[in-house]
Amino acid sequence: MKKSCLLLFLLTIGMNAQASIQGARRIYQVGDKSRYPQLAAELVQEKMYFSAAPFIKEYLATSRVNDAAVDKVLDDVITAVGVKQFEVLPANILEKSNAPTVRYILAKKAFRAGKFDQAIKYLDRRIEDWHPVKPFALLLEASALAVSKREDKSNAVFRECIDVANSQIKKTDNKDRIRQLQITRDYCVVGIPRAQFALQKHEEANLSYLDLPKSSYIWPEILFEEAWNSFYLKDYNRTLGKLVTYKAPVFNYTFNPEIEVLKALSYMELCLWEDSKKAVEGFYSQYETDNVGYKKFIDSLGKDYRQYYMLVKDHADGKYKENKILSNALANIGRDPAYLELYSSFNNGRDEIERLKGLPNDALKTALNENLRESLSLQRNLIGSYVRGQLQLYAAQVVRAFEDMSYIKLEVLSKRKTELYDDVSMRETGRARGDVAHLRRTDKQYFWTFNGEFWADELGDYVFSLKSECK
Repeated sequence: MKKSCLLLFLLTIGMNAQASIQGARRIYQVGDKSRYPQLAAELVQEKMYFSAAPFIKEYLATSRVNDAAVDKVLDDVITAVGVKQFEVLPANILEKSNAPTVRYILAKKAFRAGKFDQAIKYLDRRIEDWHPVKPFALLLEASALAVSKREDKSNAVFRECIDVANSQIKKTDNKDRIRQLQITRDYCVVGIPRAQFALQKHEEANLSYLDLPKSSYIWPEILFEEAWNSFYLKDYNRTLGKLVTYKAPVFNYTFNPEIEVLKALSYMELCLWEDSKKAVEGFYSQYETDNVGYKKFIDSLGKDYRQYYMLVKDHADGKYKENKILSNALANIGRDPAYLELYSSFNNGRDEIERLKGLPNDALKTALNENLRESLSLQRNLIGSYVRGQLQLYAAQVVRAFEDMSYIKLEVLSKRKTELYDDVSMRETGRARGDVAHLRRTDKQYFWTFNGEFWADELGDYVFSLKSECK
């Protein structure tokens, strides 16, 4: 009985699939572009989203959209292929649709252009809590409000984002979707302290940052923000404690040259000149030689997005280990949520190749093959463009870090000279390197004696106890 039921179920799926393809074939044979949304809808039934994308794009570019059914198809396609595929379209084309995903794309474009009120306006139409784009739209809206210094409103939207994301996580078993929702939720969690930090409410931000669990995918990058917040609170010992966490083996992929800059600055603020000098020298030793080769390499690739696309994959296969900057940068990109989302969509698109192989050779199959090649080529270039942008950003960060380190080096020399002229003892030998009397903590922070494994048990909670030697 069970066997016959399973056979009937499989036959039903096969019949439905054939019906969808037959429907798509009939629509395509008519040659009427105004029916492309129906054609795309039939392909969506077959989970051929990347093959459908060029049809719906062409319809948007040539037609006026005022149809809930068209918006539904747009939502389905964009949710599957990712918003980047449609971000390349001009705003005047996207504005033809009221689909929630399209409004989200328009809001992203406005946000990047610094038009925060316009971004909020694009999102002001009600999106149901169950809609896949809802958590991402809330994160964007809250961020626009925060940048506009509307803290109370932004905090309320950040909290709504957390609730909606948690609700959607419970209703899906798709691992990629769960990861995206968890990351979005956690960015909403840290959106609150980020807004507080921007408004110089550092004491409040200090407590709010602690609401992000260490199990979060984004916690390692947020640790650096916490360190800066502690620096502005003049709690340099805690800043140094946060930064030393990046020495843990589990964070060997991290690429952020500003970590060393902040470390040197913190020692300098404590008037520990020798420690600051060692931090500067360590930075030059780590970055100076490799930086020349790194910059030369990425410049040699120009805008060949296919080569950039291959870099992260090649790094995972063991290449580029000889240049530490390039190796760490590629490792960092390989764990970047935005990169993972782009790459996951690309892999889903490649799955459609097998579905196309099963279709009879006709005009529709030829068109779908061309569509799929176009969509996958664009997705590959989007990945390559993202990798290139990140590598260029890292190159600029290294240059800026060298400038900052040069300033710190000169400042340390000046301060030491002043102390010598003032006949102040440097006390470099025999000084006490730490005392619990110099510790500062909140009600959310505890004191450990570190009798167990530090990296395993207290990751991110270490704090120095150095006494300032400033006079």
